Amino acid sequence: MSQSAKLQTAELDWEMVDGIEVPISRQFGDVYFSKDNGLLETRHVFLNGNDLTERLSQLNDYQYFCVGETGFGTGLNILTLWQLWQQVRPDNHSHLHAISVEKFPLSKADLIRALNVWTELEPLAEKLIEQYPLPIAGCHRLSFPEQRFSIDLWLGDAQDIFPIIPKTQAVNAWFLDGFAPSCNPDMWQENVLNHIVRLSEFGTTFASFSVAGVLKRGLKQHGIQISRPRGFGHKREMLKAIWLDTSQTETQSQDSETTIAIQPKPETSKQRQIAIIGAGIAGLSTAWAFAQRGHQVTIYEQNEPLSGASGNPLALLNPKLCPIEQAHEHLMTLSWQHALNFYPRFKAFRSIQVQQIALKNADELLGLVEQYPEKVLSANTKQADNSIPQTEFPSLTLHQAGAVSPHQLRDEILQHPNIILKIAKISALKQIENQTEVWQEQQLIATADHVIVCCARQSAELFENYPILKPIRGQVSWVENTKQPLSLNQAYSYGGYCTQLDASHLLLGASFYPNRDDAEVLPADHVHNYKLIHSVFPEYTQQLPSVDTWQGRASVRAQSLDYFPLVGKMQDHEEIYTLAGLGSKGFMFAPLCSEILAALILGELCPVSQKLLDKLNPQRFQKKIKVKKPYYSA
Repeated sequence: MSQSAKLQTAELDWEMVDGIEVPISRQFGDVYFSKDNGLLETRHVFLNGNDLTERLSQLNDYQYFCVGETGFGTGLNILTLWQLWQQVRPDNHSHLHAISVEKFPLSKADLIRALNVWTELEPLAEKLIEQYPLPIAGCHRLSFPEQRFSIDLWLGDAQDIFPIIPKTQAVNAWFLDGFAPSCNPDMWQENVLNHIVRLSEFGTTFASFSVAGVLKRGLKQHGIQISRPRGFGHKREMLKAIWLDTSQTETQSQDSETTIAIQPKPETSKQRQIAIIGAGIAGLSTAWAFAQRGHQVTIYEQNEPLSGASGNPLALLNPKLCPIEQAHEHLMTLSWQHALNFYPRFKAFRSIQVQQIALKNADELLGLVEQYPEKVLSANTKQADNSIPQTEFPSLTLHQAGAVSPHQLRDEILQHPNIILKIAKISALKQIENQTEVWQEQQLIATADHVIVCCARQSAELFENYPILKPIRGQVSWVENTKQPLSLNQAYSYGGYCTQLDASHLLLGASFYPNRDDAEVLPADHVHNYKLIHSVFPEYTQQLPSVDTWQGRASVRAQSLDYFPLVGKMQDHEEIYTLAGLGSKGFMFAPLCSEILAALILGELCPVSQKLLDKLNPQRFQKKIKVKKPYYSA
């Protein structure tokens, strides 16, 4: 995927038509929706053109239905789909998922202005705007679990994006939108259509306002049956199509305007029984992902939840951002954006900003300011005289970061009615036909549809040939800090980090000792953490109490040999999965990785590229998949 610079947002002109502001793209010289009535056009062309009222209302319990779109624009099509879903969805656990691609995303201000037109969509528009992502290339997952609805908004050029979307499930219906082929020919090229068909299956339907030859020819060459019913308003025709298995079904004339019946396929969706081994942040995040979808989750933990590396008193969401051209498939950058959308639903989260001190390569770090969208980063080359603490080093302020209270988060997650915690040391897992047996010593204690092992380095005890996870000892320190407490919404990063734990204590971290698995609190590590902060803030550290009064916690992190987590199935023929090897970024990586796992297990579209999915595949070490070392190393 070629992304040489940050995304360009849409440049708009506005035209007043019958009292309605219609946005017009300067890039393409075309309107975003019909001047007649964009809402009615969407219902006529895309909803009715895909027979969605009938199809959505007939979804079975736990059935997943996916709608794909080729141009997100103002979000009008997706909001209209969402409104229909509210009106016709069956009272069961069926789930509607939309994926949409956009090369020139609207700024949030322009999106708000454009959607103000549609007052009946206002409640849904507000929910969309609340989660609307930064204009950074890649996939952004917007989740509305109480609505049983989700959106994957892929930002970037359709020519680049469609080839990298993994087919972990097929798209059931397509909104072939985007500006007219005469204005935006790239959207309608053969390469894009080929991948749209790749992501489809027999029974997938297609609808478009356009009946241009390039579109009709592109679909017909794949054997997709096309009809041309009446278009909306003054348009004589629109396109309606279906991909039928001609070996099984007699088809009607390609130019017929009659609805072609879709043959229902056998539906096997049901509530799943999920067993999760381990109650660190990996296990807790994974449990939440499945519980929110209505599945029953049992977590097995041999000690207490958060007894391992996830149990520190505070977790910082402090990413080392990559150059912007790598952002679309850079795990840390994608995980940071996803985490800042995930954690705010919990009381355990607080929004903060992080001042990242440039101890070396200052130009490289500060250069990120111009690459990322406005108000994400700012450069600080000289601190103000009244700054506390003061430092001589230049720094980068990340304005969108966060802090999570792990134990409060644990309590909130375990309150979910679909999650049960059991204290037990699991000794073996056995695949028996379509079920997996969970054993404690010599006793069978449960069976599950799927088992997910989230035990860090101890995961290897339940598998043969488990990838090597190296131990990394780390110790955090906290100290009374009432003389000059820092702001609760501010943290500092300098190889180590410091932030206010509460009103009276400063938290400092963290030592980093690869290939050590001891977890005792050591005075030497307190000294290490002191030296880190003293090297950057020498004046500030003079007012801290003596190191021998400090308290702390030590734990052992687990890191894979190539620095990428292990996310996925261990053996192709078994329903046993793993999420481990998160290193020192567990709270950053876990929310996105758990969504990937849910997609793989439940058969949903995945929120990352195929390339990144391969980098996370636990079988990559067995299959000799070459994985390039990431931009970060810890």
